[in-house]
Amino acid sequence: MKKVEVYILSGFLGAGKTSLLQNILSQEKQQKRKIAVIMNELGEVSIDSNAVSEETPLKELLNGCVCCTIQGQLEVQLENMLREYDLDALYIETTGVAHPIEVLDACLSPLFAENLNVKAIISIVDTKRWKDRSKLSIQLRKLLIEQVQHADVVLLNKIDSISDDEQSAIVSEIQGLNKNGKLLMTEFARVPLSMIQPKQMIDKQQHETAHVHEKLHLRTYVHTFTHQIDLSEFEQFLREMPDTIYRIKGYIGFTHSSDSYLFQYSYGMPIYMKEPIKRKKTLVFIGEDLDHNMLREKLILLEKSE
Repeated sequence: MKKVEVYILSGFLGAGKTSLLQNILSQEKQQKRKIAVIMNELGEVSIDSNAVSEETPLKELLNGCVCCTIQGQLEVQLENMLREYDLDALYIETTGVAHPIEVLDACLSPLFAENLNVKAIISIVDTKRWKDRSKLSIQLRKLLIEQVQHADVVLLNKIDSISDDEQSAIVSEIQGLNKNGKLLMTEFARVPLSMIQPKQMIDKQQHETAHVHEKLHLRTYVHTFTHQIDLSEFEQFLREMPDTIYRIKGYIGFTHSSDSYLFQYSYGMPIYMKEPIKRKKTLVFIGEDLDHNMLREKLILLEKSE
C-alpha cells in the first residue's frame, strides 16, 4: 500500500505559515499531486481556511491545539482523510504555539501509522520576531527555540525587514541551535517545493543512508509484533534504550496474559492499560536520529526469545 507523505508546518504566531501553505499548494497543484490539508486553530472560528481552495480536501481542528487538548480529534480526522481520499501528501498547519514533538506524536496513532510517512517538520521563523524575542515570556522564548531545534527545514521569513548584518547574526544563531537542518531565506514564505521535500530513496539498501544523508532530526519507527513477548525482557529493553527516544505508543501483548495492552511511554515513564478490544500489536517510536536497524533487531530478538 502506498504511504501518504506528511509535512508538519510549524512556526510561531504570525511567522507566515498560511502564506507558506498557499505557496506549497499552488506548486503541488502544478505537479498534479493529490493533496489534503489539516488546519489547527486555537480559536472557535477558522481564520485561515479560505487560504485553501475548495478542490483541496480540508479538515479543521478548532478551539484547541493538536499537541495537547485535541490530539484525539487529529487522530480521527487523519483516519477519515486516509479512508476518504487517495492522497499523495498531507500538510498539517499547526497553531503558532504548537511543539513539534507533541504534534508528531499526535500524528502517529498506531492504528494507521504504517500508512503514513512523515517526511519533514518545516518551521518558519519571522526574523524580526526572532531578533526581538527577548520581549517574549521565558516559556514562549523556549518554544520558539525548540520549534527551530526540532525542524528538518527552517525558513527565515521576512528577511527584507532586517539589515544584512542582522541577517548574518540570525543565521549564525539558528545554525548554532540546529546544525543539521536545512536553512533557507525567504520573503513572503516563497520557496521552491523541491527545497523543502526530502528526496525519495527507492533502493531499499539505501534506506538507512537516506536518513543519515537527509539529517532529519525527529524520526519515527513503526514495529509490528507477530507474537507475544516477555514483560520483564521488554522492560529491560526500555531501560537500555537511548535517551533520544522521546515517545513510544501502541498496542502490545505479553506472554503472561491473553489481554492486549495500550502502551504509552514518555519522559522515561511506561504506562500499560488493558484494552477491551484486540488490536494489531504495533508500536510507534518517536525520537532523534533513530537507529532503525538497532530497534528492529532488538524487538525481533524479544519475539525470538519465546
